[in-house]
Amino acid sequence: MIRHTEGHMEFRKIQPVGALNACVSMPGSKSHTQRALVIAALAEGRSILRKPLLSEDTEYLIEALRSLGAVILEKQGDLIVDGTGGRIRNPGREIYLGNNGTAMRFLTTLVCLGPGTYTLTGDARLCERPLGPLVQVLSKLGAQCRWLNRSGCLPLEIRAGSLSGGRVLFGEIESSQYVSSLLLSAPYAREEVVIEIEGPMLSRPYVDMTIQNMDRFGIQVLEERANRFVVPFGLPYRGREYEVEADASSSSYFFLAAALCGGSVKVTNLHPRSRQGDIGFLDVLEQTGCTVIREQESIEVRGGNPASGDMTFPMEHMPDMVPTVAALAACRPGRTVIEKAAHLRFKESDRLAALATELGKTGIRIEELPDGLVIEGGTPHGAEIETYNDHRIAMSFAVLGLAAPGMKIANPGCVKKSFPGFWEKLEELSP
Repeated sequence: MIRHTEGHMEFRKIQPVGALNACVSMPGSKSHTQRALVIAALAEGRSILRKPLLSEDTEYLIEALRSLGAVILEKQGDLIVDGTGGRIRNPGREIYLGNNGTAMRFLTTLVCLGPGTYTLTGDARLCERPLGPLVQVLSKLGAQCRWLNRSGCLPLEIRAGSLSGGRVLFGEIESSQYVSSLLLSAPYAREEVVIEIEGPMLSRPYVDMTIQNMDRFGIQVLEERANRFVVPFGLPYRGREYEVEADASSSSYFFLAAALCGGSVKVTNLHPRSRQGDIGFLDVLEQTGCTVIREQESIEVRGGNPASGDMTFPMEHMPDMVPTVAALAACRPGRTVIEKAAHLRFKESDRLAALATELGKTGIRIEELPDGLVIEGGTPHGAEIETYNDHRIAMSFAVLGLAAPGMKIANPGCVKKSFPGFWEKLEELSP
């Protein structure tokens, strides 16, 4: 890969490769790392998080949790966390979260456990991302919240004092993180918390991951019936040693490389039975002609002749995979419909609009729908790709560039949000 600057814009030129024969290891899961960090910060005693993801997003969360009283040290790639026991400190200053939407939502509930007034804010994009449904629920649990600029978005002032507990009801919501946020802090409410969701819940696997992490630190959430969760009170999280599993989202780019270039790529440290929702990308690969070999602690993808014809992929439970599926669809003969992904408009960028614009530059016919995309596959060519400061746009088009000569990725540094070592890993695929 070649880095160069044009004017004030930095680009990374992608060199195409032939058939692959590669083994790579992946960094820790961003989703698991952030959940484990919040829980360890609330827990009684010390936790040691092995193999966590250390990236821009997790650094923002770590700094915020330190300001709230947790002691967090990095040692040889691990994180040592001395928890607060649920006794949150007030830092006396605003808490800045960059563009970390997960941290924004998780900490909105967490600061309700502390004393006084807290202010949460972030960069310009984070201050456009929705938060209203969570704040409405927290207001019913005793928090006093005030939007400081635009209703429903950061910056937000929260006058805390504790969560009262009780039953709360979410209507149809665009982010499962609202539910996860309330689940994570609910053990420290004044009474039992019951969470109900009316209508469909997007990204359900992420709620399952939250419950899994809570269980590992000693709190068992009861799902009495579909989308009704009961969280006990009066029982604290207990510090423990915890190994963060590899990131299925990061792995997807290397599986995509095998699909587009042929040959095989093995991720050596990803468990096939992971509860991460993005492991579902493997099913998409199998439907589109790849062979997936699931071993005890690794997964190998072998590229094959891409399946042709019309295919439809509902993406409500793995929205972060839409850019990856779109890159796959661009090279597959046939029409691909990506649907049930309207919530992608509230990510690091409006990903549906970004994909429609940038794939169009590569010569692919693409139609943007309110909740998805229609892609007519073909032979994409290289182009200068604007990434909108969105790590997943950058990584998906970088892998597409392995098969489409002439691809140049703008602002390549944006991958540090979730995968700081991405470019080095991608170079491992070159012979």
